[in-house]
Amino acid sequence: MKVVNEAAQKARQVEESKFQEEETKAREEEYKNPKKPVVSDDRATKGNKAAQITIIEYSDFQCPYCSRGYQTMKKVVEEYPDKIKVIFKNAPIVRIHPNAMIAAQYYEAVAFKQPARANEFHDYIFEHQQDLTEKGETFLKAAVKKLGLKITDKDVQSDEVKKRIDEDQKEFEKFGFSGTPGYLVNGISLKGAYPFDEFKKIIDRQIKGS
Repeated sequence: MKVVNEAAQKARQVEESKFQEEETKAREEEYKNPKKPVVSDDRATKGNKAAQITIIEYSDFQCPYCSRGYQTMKKVVEEYPDKIKVIFKNAPIVRIHPNAMIAAQYYEAVAFKQPARANEFHDYIFEHQQDLTEKGETFLKAAVKKLGLKITDKDVQSDEVKKRIDEDQKEFEKFGFSGTPGYLVNGISLKGAYPFDEFKKIIDRQIKGS
């Protein structure tokens, strides 16, 4: 049994090493030819709106890995307050997170109607993710009321909200993301809930190269 376990562990290490090599090679190619997401002026932004480095965060409000990503983005903004801006885009994976789509709709409704409050609502959802999972839209309605936001059911179900989410999802898929969270750091992709240090490597390299 010990021999079998050691062989399995060695095989996993080989696979992980191969994956890391392939990922490093792909990332180097992206430095030469970064991806180009749509960045419109009307999106809610964290950090410095005029920053030289833009992080696009494709996320799902009900995804536990995205909750980890939320915490990482908080640290990124704290460490680079003037150097980066973070733009949240919607990638609800409804087959496993049935409340993710309605959460995205509420968030975008707030972003359209009260853009200055969008980040506050975004943070509140992630800070109470378990309530979203357990209570769904009941939680979202309560959150709107608690925060004193001025959105209606009509806003949540509006065509502009649904169009924005659809555009976000199509862009997410276009750039080869299949799970959440996913990130583009000035067009350099990170697929998954990477720790802060991985973002730091890319950000610092971008700053030095600018």
